[in-house]
Amino acid sequence: MQPEKKTEQHSAPTAADTRHPLSHNDRSAVAAMRAAVAPLKGTMCGPDARAPFDDVMEQTPDAPRVTYETSNLRGVTGIWCTPAGAQPNAAILYLHGGAYVLGSAHAYRHFAGQIAARSKAAVFIAEYRLAPEHPFPAALDDARAAYRGLIESGVGTIAVVGDSAGGGLTLALLSLVASESVPPVAAVVMSPWADLALTGGSLEDRADEDPLLTKDMLSKTSTSYLGGHDPRDPLASPLYGDLAGHPPIQLHVGTSEILLDDSLRYAERARSAGVEVTVHVWEGMTHVFASSVGTLEAAENALNMLGSFLGAKLRRRPEPTARQVADPARQHVDGRGRT
Repeated sequence: MQPEKKTEQHSAPTAADTRHPLSHNDRSAVAAMRAAVAPLKGTMCGPDARAPFDDVMEQTPDAPRVTYETSNLRGVTGIWCTPAGAQPNAAILYLHGGAYVLGSAHAYRHFAGQIAARSKAAVFIAEYRLAPEHPFPAALDDARAAYRGLIESGVGTIAVVGDSAGGGLTLALLSLVASESVPPVAAVVMSPWADLALTGGSLEDRADEDPLLTKDMLSKTSTSYLGGHDPRDPLASPLYGDLAGHPPIQLHVGTSEILLDDSLRYAERARSAGVEVTVHVWEGMTHVFASSVGTLEAAENALNMLGSFLGAKLRRRPEPTARQVADPARQHVDGRGRT
């Protein structure tokens, strides 16, 4: 039986966070979006919702000059999104959202393609296994296998990106791959679900403002994913983990979503652990608003910011880890990342 979930105090953005005001044009666009998704609020919490969820994500427009190819990394299928002029020897692992029960690489290909185009880096969207058919830690096992597959394919510089549950999965993965021969140089998360124990104050404070998610919905999907496992296990809820040594992280979150506190509390803990963290808090924006590129000015701006961040980090050759220094044979010796 899972422990009783208790709600904590709401966390406020700090001076270290960047606040972005709601533009005049986005104000009307957000109002229209709220009306459109209102019938779906709190309903996307089981396998029956997979098709409608994918339909929503399919609405993200395709980025120009990005090609898509189905592939497989260490037994994990997925889709490569490769932009024209992609950086050599660099890649982004993308972990999609969907509360661990929804989502697919195919539905996310255009959204990930937008990130690929802006970062000038190839993106692999992992088709990780979903709950309830495959509960914890199946998704994390697949994410780790895909990451190792990137290394084995010769990629020498890797960043990890995710949204919602995929954002939480991204943050959990960081602790598992820090000692790999190619550790991640950066991570970007959008509206991450970092606390499956559901203790954030914004679950209550922002309940009326969030047009799509509800605490009850997250409770159901958390139960499906965890299958009785401790929700405070850091590999399920990275908010509770040891965050020291993580690479630079950029977070994007809206003020009109119940997972706002997951971002703010995670950033506070990561900074306390010495991690380089940048949080962009977007006024009036909803869950994973960046997927509404082409409709929202904020989405375009957020994607440009994270694309620039990722592109810059991926262009830098990573410093050897302590493990590599101790074992020089683990370091890559040619320009294509092969030993």
